[in-house]
Amino acid sequence: MSKLLSIKEAGEMLALKPSTIRAWLAQRKLPRVNCGRRVFIPADAIRQFIQDHTTPAREPGRGR
Repeated sequence: MSKLLSIKEAGEMLALKPSTIRAWLAQRKLPRVNCGRRVFIPADAIRQFIQDHTTPAREPGRGR
């Protein structure tokens, strides 16, 4: 089971404001776990988001 992160912790992992994380949750860009009125994001989902949105660096001497 993945550790659950608060909105603030998820924002810190992604270097984003909590308001951005809340907006992404509302747009269903990130999964959420509701515990009463509290909302958590699985840490594995944040790691997968980073992996999915990482662009590899260019090889030296290729392109501009």
